[in-house]
Amino acid sequence: MEIFAQVVGWLGASLVVLAYILVSSKKVKGSDTSYQALNLVGALGVGVNALHQHAWPSFAIQIVWGVIAVVALLQVWFGRKAS
Repeated sequence: MEIFAQVVGWLGASLVVLAYILVSSKKVKGSDTSYQALNLVGALGVGVNALHQHAWPSFAIQIVWGVIAVVALLQVWFGRKAS
């Protein structure tokens, strides 16, 4: 389980960084589904690792990060502007 949590955590962190690079370089918009999906999946990955490590502050911020991404995705899918 330790290796799984580490791999998932690193993949999640990589996805969050990739999302940031893409939006910062204007390759995607903050309201794009791809950006929010990268953030959501990234938060889940880092959250799995944080939960496994009992890193509660990190786990809590991943919940918040994930909820923000879900809300933004719902706004995009239902026609409201997320940003």
